[in-house]
Amino acid sequence: MSATKPIFLAVSALGLALAAPGVASAETSADDAAAAADAATAETTTSDDAQATAPATPAEAAPAAEAAPAATVTDIPGSLLSSGSGRLLLTGGVSQVEGSAGGGLTPWAFIAGYGTNRQIGGTAYATYVKTDDYNLKSYGGAIGLFDRVEVSLSRQEFDLEKVGGALGLGNGFTISQTTVGVKVKLIGNGVLDQDKLLPQISVGLQYKDNNRDGLVKALGATSGNGVDFYLTATKLFLGQNLLLNGTVRLTKANQFGILGFGSATAGYKPQFEGSVAYLVTRKLAIGAEVRTKPNNLAVAKEGAAFDAFVAFAPSKNISITAAYVNLGNIVVGKQDGYYLSLQFAF
Repeated sequence: MSATKPIFLAVSALGLALAAPGVASAETSADDAAAAADAATAETTTSDDAQATAPATPAEAAPAAEAAPAATVTDIPGSLLSSGSGRLLLTGGVSQVEGSAGGGLTPWAFIAGYGTNRQIGGTAYATYVKTDDYNLKSYGGAIGLFDRVEVSLSRQEFDLEKVGGALGLGNGFTISQTTVGVKVKLIGNGVLDQDKLLPQISVGLQYKDNNRDGLVKALGATSGNGVDFYLTATKLFLGQNLLLNGTVRLTKANQFGILGFGSATAGYKPQFEGSVAYLVTRKLAIGAEVRTKPNNLAVAKEGAAFDAFVAFAPSKNISITAAYVNLGNIVVGKQDGYYLSLQFAF
């Protein structure tokens, strides 16, 4: 399959207005007001100098009705609540390298964007990773439907740089992959359920299609496309400003799918992924991640990947992530370097 640049359509934010309860009001009829006025008439004294007290007016007798307060967003402890929304800054995560909402390496249970359960949210991102011998570009977007379902589309372009020349493929030889993801929240709210230990739990899948089918099969992979399945749980502890995430992924992917899927002796294997993040302020988070990978190919040994990151959200719609990343062994040796990502969210 020839490599093509996918076209990403700009998605208009669809806000479904939350109808606030009507303000309660009470009106007193003229007859009721008059009766109240008669009842409030002061008694006349028997003294010659005594004067009858004038009847109270309806306004004096019937107190003004007080308006009931309009419904407000549920109060959330701390100063992390973003103005004008029930979703917190950075709680949708950043865009994972395969396009899902989460950390840079692993998906979280949270749904992409800042939409509530009555709204549609979304993200668009671009990521660049540079290691000792390679570089990776990833870009795409995701739509979050009513804080329940997420659909993502992304593209990964892996540049072999000079390693391509050494392998006889040519300097700058690039392997591309298109990834389509779906995530569904099953249970829990990892942010608002602060009185429960139950995390937010989601399931998801990522279908990946590699454009170098012949090459990856020559390396020992059984296919140039495949599907990853995962179960992920995420919890934000607001009192401690701490986020924890754990993911179990069932996969055949070699190097995230860049080197194809499976081998003659290996199929699906469970892998663990984890994230921990500390919210320094409502706009700044630091943390680390780990992602294990299967070791399917005899000619391309693999090891776990990990990173240490800083994520900054200068506004509700923009976040910037920088990280040190180690992708483990990729053909010619261990690969560490840096990771930069820019995300737009609504």
